[in-house]
Amino acid sequence: MKFLAPTLRMILSQASLTRLEEVRVRLNRPLMIKDARGCVFLSAAGQPCPPLHGYVVNRDDLDRTLQLVTDSSWYAWEQEIQGGYLTLPGGHRVGMGGQAVYSDGRLKTIKNISSLNFRQAREVIGAADPVFQNVMLPGSSRIRSTLIVSPPGCGKTTLLRDLARQVANHGLQVVVVDERSEIASCHRGVPQLDVGLQTDVLDGYEKEIGVHHALRGLGPQVIVTDEIGHGGDATILADIARSGVKVIATCHGDSWETLQRKTWAKGSLEMFELVIILSRRNGPGTIESVLRVNGST
Repeated sequence: MKFLAPTLRMILSQASLTRLEEVRVRLNRPLMIKDARGCVFLSAAGQPCPPLHGYVVNRDDLDRTLQLVTDSSWYAWEQEIQGGYLTLPGGHRVGMGGQAVYSDGRLKTIKNISSLNFRQAREVIGAADPVFQNVMLPGSSRIRSTLIVSPPGCGKTTLLRDLARQVANHGLQVVVVDERSEIASCHRGVPQLDVGLQTDVLDGYEKEIGVHHALRGLGPQVIVTDEIGHGGDATILADIARSGVKVIATCHGDSWETLQRKTWAKGSLEMFELVIILSRRNGPGTIESVLRVNGST
């Protein structure tokens, strides 16, 4: 709340919220939140309403919110802004919509901000409990390289984060290569969410660079990373496998069979021993199946 302009803060303080997920602040458009009910427009009194009766965000609301989010220093956050978002204390994320500014063919910054999306960070301690005994063999320190597969919004990253925490707390050295700052939700380099006692976080690193830095300097037994699914990932995963390091990762998809047919998957999936399929059938994080693959024992 403290990062919202006073008027927006007052409106939300009057609203009845159930498991708040997002607050969307769009210039000249009605204030909207997303919670357990779905997407809801709010009136000036904080009540659910049709879009035409919603509180319309004005330029002062947006500018004052930006000042609070950036601590009145846009340039201090310019590198993070290039990724399209900022991470707040507590791991909450603010996505930005606006006009891109390029220099020498690379995105330099974003100007004329027209929308902000506040996304509530929500770690679920124990989310990995139902599958942990499949990932780490009971009574041993051996784990299976694991791929978590689901469509968007089904709890992949939540499960991944808790697996990292539990594996690290069972005595293994873990490195999180957090390309999009979603796993540990670092703020100024410090993890805001619990990823374990024996975990190092490489925040904002491209996967290839992060994996190489981890293998060369941090001595991981397990590398954790989010959102594989590109042609170059085969090389990265092969480097990890050659080093004798296990990997826990996520990927978009709705089944193991569908995933195997994708062009990028050839040569990328052989190192995984366990696949966990998630859905939203009974809410985010519904475990549909746990599969042993590639000759895993």
